[in-house]
Amino acid sequence: MASSTLLLLILVFLHGLRGGNGCFTTIFSFGDSIADTGNLLISEHGNIPSARPPYGQTFFQRQTGRYSDGRLIIDFIAEALGFPFMRPFLEGPGDGGFRRGVNFAVAGATALDVHFFRERGMDVKWTNLSLHIQLGWFKELLPSLCSTDSDCRKLLATSLFLAGEIGGNDYVYAFGQGKSLSELKSYVHIVNHAIGVLINDLIELGAKTLLVPGNFPIGCVPIYLTMFEHSEDHDLSTGCINWLNDFAQYQNKHLQLELDRLRALHPLATIIYADYYNPIMNIISNRNNNSTGKVTLAACCGGGGPYNFANLVHCGDDSASVCDDPSLYIFWDGVHLTEAAYRFIAEGLLEGPFADPPLKEVCSPVRIIRDDQAHKVHDA
Repeated sequence: MASSTLLLLILVFLHGLRGGNGCFTTIFSFGDSIADTGNLLISEHGNIPSARPPYGQTFFQRQTGRYSDGRLIIDFIAEALGFPFMRPFLEGPGDGGFRRGVNFAVAGATALDVHFFRERGMDVKWTNLSLHIQLGWFKELLPSLCSTDSDCRKLLATSLFLAGEIGGNDYVYAFGQGKSLSELKSYVHIVNHAIGVLINDLIELGAKTLLVPGNFPIGCVPIYLTMFEHSEDHDLSTGCINWLNDFAQYQNKHLQLELDRLRALHPLATIIYADYYNPIMNIISNRNNNSTGKVTLAACCGGGGPYNFANLVHCGDDSASVCDDPSLYIFWDGVHLTEAAYRFIAEGLLEGPFADPPLKEVCSPVRIIRDDQAHKVHDA
């Protein structure tokens, strides 16, 4: 990359499509901690790590329940489309109501219900607010947003649905309890079927535009690098664990096959696959080809060790360490990403190439606002 392009201006989509005047009138979001804007915080009465500093320090300057230093992908998409930040469902409608959108995503949520894991001998210590529960919330809420079937179909036809990211926790919980790779591969069809049920039900209710994310390159994520630190299958150029990334791509391939099946069933719906794998690999590859040296796969905030991730000390604990500049890091707390990394992914969903079609082509073109900061996470 030429030196003149090492510092790219960030594309910040703060304007552009306006929710009231563009083709989307509402945003509905489902998923886990990658999209949760406060549901787990409320359901656990504030007794979670993201309720403590330094979560939220970069943008909100307070803790909102988001598992990052700042905004998430859903936040950047909402800003780009002229919407307020998505209100968590469990917070209630407030004065403004849920007509502009609502977020059902819950940190820690799985695509599969907890009985699936119990039947396989796992000790369930995570939230039971799975994808099925979130869909139930949506169906319960819908009559308060529209009074007739025709009105509901009109509302949902002009709404944007974010169906995930979901499924990542199904795998990390199983790996963490010693399940084998071959066993987890047997879960893939079941996980993707659960995602497919969500999408199919939403379309049958009237949804027309759905964004469905795949999985991250989990072999590069600090929690996995720590869990399998003695693996002999590290990629020398990236530092990631090859077989874990292969599994993530296996999951993503089968998710895309499920989406192809749904597109055939519902040809009038726009089902967009959101690529969360390649943005992270692009950041790592770009950094490693830079004169600044290899990218760190360590977390910005954590409990120490090679990847600043430890099971006994978590980000938010008094003894955790925090980096000086989160925008130079991909990973925030060893599991989740920094605002800078989420921004980079969101840009690729709005403008391409990480969504096909990109959201700007689903509606009218997004007007690009250029920030005066360097795109640090990508080019530092």
